[in-house]
Amino acid sequence: MSDGRRTAGSGTAARTAVDGGAEGDPPGYGAAAASASPPAGVPGARAQISEGLRRHGVDRATFTALARARGGAPAVRLLRAGQLSKRALLLVALRRAVPAPEREAFEGAYTEVCALQRADRSAWERLLLRPEFDAWAAGCLQLLAAGREAPLGGLGHFLHGPRPAATPVPLECDGLRWTPLVTDRGPYRDLYGHPPAGPLDPAELDRWRLLLAGAWEVLVRRHPWHAEAVGACVSTLVPLRPAPDGSAVSAAARRAYGAVAASRPAEPVLLALALVHEFLHVQLGALLDLVPLHRPNGEAKYHAPWRPDLRPAGALLQGAYAHLGVTDFWRGELAAGAPGRARAEREHRRWRGHTGAAATTLLASGELTRAGEEFVREFGRAAEYGPDCSGGGAATGAERVDFTAEGAAAGPCSST
Repeated sequence: MSDGRRTAGSGTAARTAVDGGAEGDPPGYGAAAASASPPAGVPGARAQISEGLRRHGVDRATFTALARARGGAPAVRLLRAGQLSKRALLLVALRRAVPAPEREAFEGAYTEVCALQRADRSAWERLLLRPEFDAWAAGCLQLLAAGREAPLGGLGHFLHGPRPAATPVPLECDGLRWTPLVTDRGPYRDLYGHPPAGPLDPAELDRWRLLLAGAWEVLVRRHPWHAEAVGACVSTLVPLRPAPDGSAVSAAARRAYGAVAASRPAEPVLLALALVHEFLHVQLGALLDLVPLHRPNGEAKYHAPWRPDLRPAGALLQGAYAHLGVTDFWRGELAAGAPGRARAEREHRRWRGHTGAAATTLLASGELTRAGEEFVREFGRAAEYGPDCSGGGAATGAERVDFTAEGAAAGPCSST
């Protein structure tokens, strides 16, 4: 299971949009765009905060729901909008960083992206929100900042090349549908800290179909709040090889929003658990792009009850939040009277204790922002008492978190 990594915050949710746009800049980027903070810590990426950018805010009710792992589809829509803004800004930054000898070829592909946005907004969003797009764009910026050659032709490939081979798996349970793509070949499957599996033979794909169908039934019937969020966010499943000892592994990558990775577990309930756990990693990463919850990682390292090594504050926050999902999953199994009660009781007790201990460590670290302290207090309460806890000063929906971010608005762009 992945612990994730820290990043800086950058921009999303929905307040107002000012559709400015310097010539050649994508959607609503604003005429004065030049330099300020790099999105998500990427060298070479710059974007000036100006009135030409869309301001994003997270309302307090949504923030509290996210902290309790109960954001659902509305929170997914908010975070997805933030990812779209971030990727649009990465593309702006990349365009400005392209060396002169390669500028003409890149400009042609960039112009096509702008035209696509005007002609077919949905297709433009699908392009930018492909899980691997972030990793490609950020990787190019890092290489160019280091004076190295970057795979800039990737933008044309995103536009016209075949998508990595993937098998759609249509799932339906009690009227709730989800169609993840099982992506077992192609680039950017090495982002997850474990060797990818594949290509899968037909028999192995059938095993995945059966497991996914069973896991979806577990989520829909026993964890409907998680089913709603997973179905709204997760578009891609990357199969992994098991650990060397044969145990199952799962992971999420900070620069692969919408994707989770896992080896094939022994039973559907464990795949359902892995989907919840890794989805929460994905969700927290997207929230961190909007609202800074901790300061940049320093030299200090902290005990994570589920690992033998010490972790920086950002990684501990990622791990603790994802394990809130594990705690909540086993609590839900107990409440539903699912088979395996003894295991559910044992796992719930274990992960409730681990998550609460990590929350206590984080609150004592001095490394959280004010919003981060509120977030951790909320998920600590949710781990101990359940996500529907109402004590401890839970905020009302009329209030707003005192943090906003700015990102590319969704207006038309000019390619001239």
